[in-house]
Amino acid sequence: MSESQGQHRATLLLVDDEENILKSLRRLLRDEPYQILIATGGEQALQLLSQQSVDLVISDARMPGIDGATLLTEVQQRWPDCLRILLTGYVDLGTTIKAINQGQIHRYISKPWDDEELRQTIRQTLAFQHSERERKRLEQLTREQNLRLQDLNATLEQRVVSRTAELQQTADMLDLAYAELRRSYVTATEVFSGLVAQRVPRNKQSNAKVIALIRAYCAHHAFDESTSRELVMAAALYNIGKLTWGDNLLNSAADRLYKQEREFYLQYPVVGESLLMSLEPLQDAARLIRHHQERWDGSGFPDRLKGEAIPSSARLLKLAVDFTELQCGLVVERCLSRDDALLLMQKYSGKLYDPQLCERFIALCTELAPDLAMADPSILMLDTRRLEPGMVLARNLMAENGTLLLNEGKQLSRSLIDKLIVFEESENARYTLFVRPAAPGG
Repeated sequence: MSESQGQHRATLLLVDDEENILKSLRRLLRDEPYQILIATGGEQALQLLSQQSVDLVISDARMPGIDGATLLTEVQQRWPDCLRILLTGYVDLGTTIKAINQGQIHRYISKPWDDEELRQTIRQTLAFQHSERERKRLEQLTREQNLRLQDLNATLEQRVVSRTAELQQTADMLDLAYAELRRSYVTATEVFSGLVAQRVPRNKQSNAKVIALIRAYCAHHAFDESTSRELVMAAALYNIGKLTWGDNLLNSAADRLYKQEREFYLQYPVVGESLLMSLEPLQDAARLIRHHQERWDGSGFPDRLKGEAIPSSARLLKLAVDFTELQCGLVVERCLSRDDALLLMQKYSGKLYDPQLCERFIALCTELAPDLAMADPSILMLDTRRLEPGMVLARNLMAENGTLLLNEGKQLSRSLIDKLIVFEESENARYTLFVRPAAPGG
C-alpha cells in the first residue's frame, strides 16, 4: 500500500520453504513501503501471525508439513482481515481450488512470476484491503450514529415537552413580574396624587374621588385591563400640573380667575403632560391628561380639539373631573350638590361633553350610592378593630392629610391591622376601611 493510501505501513508475511524464493521476493519488494516478515514453513508462519498483526500473507502452495492451501485456510479462519495470495509453480488444480474455496484467497500467482505484475498485484490487494477497512469503519460509525440518533429520537419528544414547560414557566414568571410592575406604576401614581391633595383643604381634595368614579365606570362597562389602567393613572395625576401654582390659585374656582391666573390655568394639562412624558409607562396617561379639558364643541383647551378628535378616554376623564370639581367648588365658586352637578352636566351635554358618553356617565352616577364603594353589596365598611386577616381593601385608604396609606387590592394581615390601630392612636384619628371578605380557606 502506498503512503497516499494512509499512514498505516502494511506488514507482509512471505512464506516459502525455499530460501532463494524468499530472498527473491525480499529483493523485489525492498523499495516498497512495507514491513517484511519471512517464514520457511506453515508452523513458523502461524507462530508469527499469533505474535503480531499482518496485513497480507503470500504463501507458496507446496510446502512440507502444512501446505499453502491449508495455511491460508487457517489464516482465513483465525485472522479473516488478513488478505491471502497463493504462489504456485505447479499445475495443481486441486490445491488451487482448496485455496480458493477454503482459504478464500484474494489472488493466486503462478511461478515464475512477472516482477511488475507481482508488485502491482500486491498494491491492488492492499488498496482493496484499505478500502474494505474504511468501508467497515464507516459502516460501524454509521451504526453507532444511528443508535445515538435512535436514542435522541426516543428522548426528543420528552425533552421538547420538558423544555417547552420550562419556557412556559419562564414566560409565566415574566408575565407575573410585568403585571406586578404595572400595578406598581398605578400605585405610584396614586401616591403622587397625594402630593397634590396635601396642598389643598380636605374638602377640595378631588383625586381620590375621580379615581373612584373612573374605576366604577370601567368596571360597569367592562373596560379592558389596559384601558382601565391608563384611565386610573390619568385620574390620579390629572392635576399634577397644578403643583407649580401658588396656594391662592390652587384653591380658587376656575370661573373666578383673572387674566394672568387664567393663563396659568389653561396651561396645567400641558404642564402635567410634560412632567410625565419622560416616563415610558405613563405616556398614554399623559396624553389623556393633556386632552381632558377639551370640549365637545371645540371650545376647550389646550388644543381646541372637537368631537371625535378628542380621545374617548380623555372625554370620560373630563366627565369624572368636572363632576367631582363641581362638588368641591373648583369650577364655580359655590360647591354644588351631587344632583345639581349632574343636572348641570346634562345641560351642557353636546356642548362641553360627548352626548352619548355623558348620558351613560350620568346614568351610572344616578344608580350608584353617594359613596361609590357601597354600590357593591359584597363590600364591607369596617373600622380598624373589626378587620380580620385575609380581607382585601376595596378602596384606597387615605390619611387625614390626603396621603395614600394602603392601595386598593392590598390583603390585610394581622401585623398590618395592628399597625393601622397604632397609627390611628398616634394620629388621634379613626379610619373606616372598605374591604372585601377573606376568601374561604384563605
